[in-house]
Amino acid sequence: MAELVEKILLEADGRDYRIQAWVIMPNHIHLVADVWDVPLVKLINDWNGKSSRLANVLLRRSGKFWQEDYYDTLIRDEAHLKRAIRYTGQNPVKAYLAKTAREWPWSSARQRDEYERLPWQRSE
Repeated sequence: MAELVEKILLEADGRDYRIQAWVIMPNHIHLVADVWDVPLVKLINDWNGKSSRLANVLLRRSGKFWQEDYYDTLIRDEAHLKRAIRYTGQNPVKAYLAKTAREWPWSSARQRDEYERLPWQRSE
């Protein structure tokens, strides 16, 4: 299920938005993204709609899959962005699901290099 959600989140990355960090936890998701022309509420509705349809098919069930509300915050500056990225990556560690952020399989932390860059940031 986490692989499915991760794939959906990443499929329009770089086209409709730019994901800075993500982690898919057993019961929630953390996502840090640069939102461009498409409003955040539309992006979330699209992600939720597609993932819930596919998840329900996979689980052979129907009905509501995601909780209705979400929390968002505007990133104020570079320091705030770094804290949000670190917080996102450390979520599985804080929940005792992994010893290090890079160990958690459904997270941007495993894709970061020694300078904490994601693959698309290495060419900039």
